[in-house]
Amino acid sequence: MAGKQSNSGATTGYEAELWAMADALRGSMDAAEYKHVVLGLIFLKYISDAFEERHAIVLADWGEEAAEDRDEYIAENIFWVPVEARWANLKAQARQPTIGQIVDDAMAATERDNPALKEVLPKNYARPALGQAASRPVDRHGRQHPRRGR
Repeated sequence: MAGKQSNSGATTGYEAELWAMADALRGSMDAAEYKHVVLGLIFLKYISDAFEERHAIVLADWGEEAAEDRDEYIAENIFWVPVEARWANLKAQARQPTIGQIVDDAMAATERDNPALKEVLPKNYARPALGQAASRPVDRHGRQHPRRGR
């Protein structure tokens, strides 16, 4: 298991990484606004990691065509993550001046391909007040983390 156990028995490591990601994004942003921004990124990172874990298994067992079949993920209660919303894709573009719009497009694509998420995810990363702040957590925290319990 990744991370180390705290005295309470909770796993630390991934949580610390998420906290560092959130802290990198916050900067001087107001806390009331910040929570809406960071929770969307954390959710996108989480579903992308779960997707990539399943993708590796399907790819190894059944090949590329099956690995890009939505049903392979839905059957396992894993959100389908379109190519443009996968964390590796976002990380590759993190230093682009348009990263805010790229993240907004990733959120919209995720909603488009997952009806349960329609009109749920934030799509406000391209706004001028946020600037390049969205690039810091995406660029900084791109490593994959296996889901616990799998």
